[in-house]
Amino acid sequence: MDMRDQHAGPDHAGPETVVGAVEAAERLQRELASLGIACDVHAGHCLALVSVWSGLVVWTDGRVFRWRSGRNALGRAAQDRAGWDSYGRTCDPAGTAQKVAARYAELRRMTAAPVEPRGCAPQ
Repeated sequence: MDMRDQHAGPDHAGPETVVGAVEAAERLQRELASLGIACDVHAGHCLALVSVWSGLVVWTDGRVFRWRSGRNALGRAAQDRAGWDSYGRTCDPAGTAQKVAARYAELRRMTAAPVEPRGCAPQ
């Protein structure tokens, strides 16, 4: 056995982890695009993230998708130690996209409409 293999345990994240994370993120990106939601994929440090909207970033390690739903401690969902309270399976990007799309729509509704300037400013 190669000495490097002895150190590669469950916590070891090698290049294949990054590739798996990016592939999962890109599958989610395609599913969101099919729902009319444009987003960006970024990768690094054995993770990939899908930037969907202000306040909505989906993280993946290639095994599971995680994002914050915006619910507080008294809200409807329990959080894990890192504060994540919404999850999706990477083997079901379409189902995860539906959940993310629901949060996206919620955030869009919460965003105030831009104020249009009226008249001239006093001089």
